[in-house]
This record gives sequence, structure tokens and C-alpha cells, in this order.
Amino acid sequence: MERIVNLHIEHLPEGVYLATSDDIPGLVAQGRTIAETLEIARDVARKLLEAQTERHQQAQLMTARESFDYPLILGA
Repeated sequence: MERIVNLHIEHLPEGVYLATSDDIPGLVAQGRTIAETLEIARDVARKLLEAQTERHQQAQLMTARESFDYPLILGA
């Protein structure tokens, strides 16, 4: 089952991107590009969700439906 986690991504003055999420407390990921930041965030999210499962806690995430909007980011 695929689930949707909303991320907040910001470009920091240091030139890196930072991703956080209200859906998964503790999720923080930083990368040189948006793609790298998303990849790191995906790994961090999986580990945090596994840890929650071990503690018998479960994040309330939306299930990916047959149709949803997704922003496609293109380089200049």
C-alpha cells in the first residue's frame, strides 16, 4: 500500500534544500538538489514509520488513490 506524506521544502541561504513534514514528526532531510532531498526524505520517512510500527504507533497518512495531483519540477 502506498501512502502520501506531505513535505514542506525550502531553499536555505546556504544553498541547500530542507524538507520537513507535519505528517511525520521528526522528518528532516537536507540535500543539494530537490531530487536528492526527496530521496533522503523518503528514506527517513520509511525509517521513522518502521520505528513507529515497532512502538505500536501509526501515523495517520492518506492512502495514494488512483488519481492525485503531483507537482512536476523542471530545471531551467
